[in-house]
Amino acid sequence: MHEQATAHREAGGASGREGVPWHALDGEAALERLGSSRDGLDGDDAARRLDEEGPNELADEEGVSPLSLLVSQFTGPLILLLFVAAGLSLAVGLLPGREPGYTDAALILLILFGNGLFGFVQDYRAEQALAALREMATPEATVRRGGSIRAVPATEVVPGDVVVLEAGDAVPADARILTAADCRADESTLTGESVPVDKAAEAVDADAALADRRSVLHAGTTVVRGRAEAVVVATAMDTELGAIADQLGQARQRETPFEIEVDRLGRRIGVGIVALILLIAAVQLFLTATDPVVVLLVAVTLAVAAVPEGLPAVVTLTLALGSRTLMERNALVRNLAVVESLGAVDYIVTDKTGTLTENRMTVTRAWLPNDRTVELGGGSAPAVTASASENGGASAAADSEAATATKPDPDPDSDPALAALLSCGARCNDTKELDGGDHRGDPTEVALVSAAADVGLDGSRDPNDRLREVPFTSERKRMSVVVDEFDAPGDGPVALVKGAPEEIVARCDRVLVDGAIEPLTDERRERVEATVTAFADDALRVLGFAYAPGADLDADDETLESGLVFLGLQGMTDPAREGVAEAVADCLDAGVRVTMATGDTPRTARAIAREVGIDADSVVTGTEVAAMDDEELGRVVEETNVFARVAPEHKVRILRALQDAGYTVAMTGDGVNDAPALGNADVGIAMGDRGTQVAQGASDVVLRDDNFVTIRDAIAEGRGIFDNIRKFVNYLLSANAGEVLVVFLGTLLGAALFPGTFASESALVITPVALLWLNLVTDGFPALALGADPKSDDVMHRPPRPRDEGVLDRRTMASILGIGVALTATGLGVFFYALDRSGDLVVAQTVLFTFLVTAELVRTQSVRLRYRLSPLSNPWLLGAVGLSLALHLVLLYTPVADLFGVVPLGLTEWGWVAGAFVPFLAANLCLVWLNDRLFAP
Repeated sequence: MHEQATAHREAGGASGREGVPWHALDGEAALERLGSSRDGLDGDDAARRLDEEGPNELADEEGVSPLSLLVSQFTGPLILLLFVAAGLSLAVGLLPGREPGYTDAALILLILFGNGLFGFVQDYRAEQALAALREMATPEATVRRGGSIRAVPATEVVPGDVVVLEAGDAVPADARILTAADCRADESTLTGESVPVDKAAEAVDADAALADRRSVLHAGTTVVRGRAEAVVVATAMDTELGAIADQLGQARQRETPFEIEVDRLGRRIGVGIVALILLIAAVQLFLTATDPVVVLLVAVTLAVAAVPEGLPAVVTLTLALGSRTLMERNALVRNLAVVESLGAVDYIVTDKTGTLTENRMTVTRAWLPNDRTVELGGGSAPAVTASASENGGASAAADSEAATATKPDPDPDSDPALAALLSCGARCNDTKELDGGDHRGDPTEVALVSAAADVGLDGSRDPNDRLREVPFTSERKRMSVVVDEFDAPGDGPVALVKGAPEEIVARCDRVLVDGAIEPLTDERRERVEATVTAFADDALRVLGFAYAPGADLDADDETLESGLVFLGLQGMTDPAREGVAEAVADCLDAGVRVTMATGDTPRTARAIAREVGIDADSVVTGTEVAAMDDEELGRVVEETNVFARVAPEHKVRILRALQDAGYTVAMTGDGVNDAPALGNADVGIAMGDRGTQVAQGASDVVLRDDNFVTIRDAIAEGRGIFDNIRKFVNYLLSANAGEVLVVFLGTLLGAALFPGTFASESALVITPVALLWLNLVTDGFPALALGADPKSDDVMHRPPRPRDEGVLDRRTMASILGIGVALTATGLGVFFYALDRSGDLVVAQTVLFTFLVTAELVRTQSVRLRYRLSPLSNPWLLGAVGLSLALHLVLLYTPVADLFGVVPLGLTEWGWVAGAFVPFLAANLCLVWLNDRLFAP
């Protein structure tokens, strides 16, 4: 697909005649090149092109079939080790006079397939949930076919089609504009620019950047104002949207840190098993002349003892529990291993629009000519700050902290100057009111209507109210309407004008101050200019407003918009989402750096960064990133937290620089422009509500509520999950280490201390079936419960673990070895004591078996002491310990005992078990105390 898409774009998908880009061709040349006309294609031609070009839809990411998803559950190193253990159990039956170990093999394979099926169900559910989120494509498009307008499925749009678009329509394909009337498009999902872009039919320079190609509408964007007709020049993967998807397909495949660690752990266990088996075989064959059959039996027993059969199931269940918890908090995890990876994140690179902000323009500040600044806030009463007039033109905003703010009555009758300013914005407006009271149109104009409605003014607009209108154009930078009456001094009809402040002020000669019209003096003009500058410094988009009483309906546009009365200014922004500042602060407290990478201007990026608590002392632009080599960029990313005007390729370079520096990086975003970086990040986090299909397909996690706060919760959950994984790995491997040493040393010491008893080829200190019971039942249930342990209180008050620190850190290794030695010493001690006192190998085996059960169950609490968790904080663990102990008693005192080769124990034998248990418990507590001091953070 990559080669085909690239070839098409080089041949004409991105360029028109003789390599000239479509945006640099005029409309007629584009039609000629495409073999079309302003009447569009006829039906037969469109059908033929659809057959040739294929449907207008992006190629799906490489799909994962249910079968391949199932097979993938059985490819890990630990899983393969378990298959080897099962094979060894059966291989014994190939020896003369021996029967295959069907019971051992069946138990191992049962846990294997049970774990694999469980992991498959979890991954399949995640993929199905993501598929539901992908139902976001525009279902229909309006086109001209044979001169008539008709609606067709968006997937059937072809190059040469003439599409008809108006405010609110999604653009189905890349198209060269033929005609446009006051047309603006929201391209934030493609370019990251939050302000709608003016569109026109005039060609632009061939080397214009994507965000400056005013003559082209792009697939995946939305027309927010006006209307346009355009000829389709590229569909599906040949669009700019497809180009980004194509880049995504080439993103390097990265394993999660946890997947790397599990592979490493599996290899270590495998090497250890082979080394132990070879060592014991050499000792028994060459030093003690043991029968080869006995050597093989010991090897099988060692393999079963060394491989933690329950570990894959426990890991899968723990990650699945974490995934379910995150789902309840509106985070959909597509890959279970990513749950743990979230806990390893120490750097977040986040988009601004729609991620840190609401992706919704909002009027936050107004300025009135009596030198008052009014703070407006989404549905609440405005706060007014009065500035001293003797400030010599300084903006009210600059003095807002020193002045006294009040909460006025939201009734517009109590503040007619504010009411006139907001009413002008709501009525000089082209939004459309939808059912339910919402408005659709240019985000800036929707914000103006909302601001008026928030203070009690009617934000709706009656189309019949207009007597005349002069539309906005990028050249004029203003818009005017004429209405019958307006609640301000003067007679009707009244012209209402809004636009760029410098354009509006230049056309005013009067100003409305406290209900009276006064001359607009030079001093007052300076105050307006200073206020505009102050607003702009706070990254506000500023519009000026004015009116002209007694307007002449027959006057030309210039005359109509002259001699105006200035009403004031409104400043608007895309505000930060609620709770984002707190979430950023929590991430920083947890040692996770947060960096913004946005397509917006440096001024806007800096303002939003400061609002949400991101250090914005240094802002680097995409142009500057492009000019840096990798070495310089590596230095810059360490010192910079805000990147502005960045393109997709810049984001990928920033990510790679951070990853090369050793960071575990999460990338958040919702737009198409975020997809390549999402695909390259260690953890890609897409928005589920505002997020595009491409972004979601590239991500590892989809936030269904688009809330940055959920990322903080996900990181906390990931850290807690890693702690739990470390607990049960410590628990399981320390038990396995003790069991291996018990088998190894017990075989050697038994032959030396009790040669008569151990002369038989079946003389082992513990049987393989008993070891399987220990690993799968006694250890399995508590290990599963450890995966459900609550997070420790300090989980978000400690720095992230180093990228190269795995589950088996130095403290965990010391704990595993120490407990393994303690378990071996006490276990063999009670075994040989029981064998000496009873003279019965089966009794001694049962005593050792029972001791290992009780010792390993108590071990479930000692692995939790490091995290300062109460013994009663996990009821699942208490239940699992009780269940494992109960099952062991059932095994001892029912006919099942014969299957496992054990016998019921009396009070005397239980006394022996207790005698060994006390020193083992003391050793546990001493090791925890010692590790706390040797490995203190």
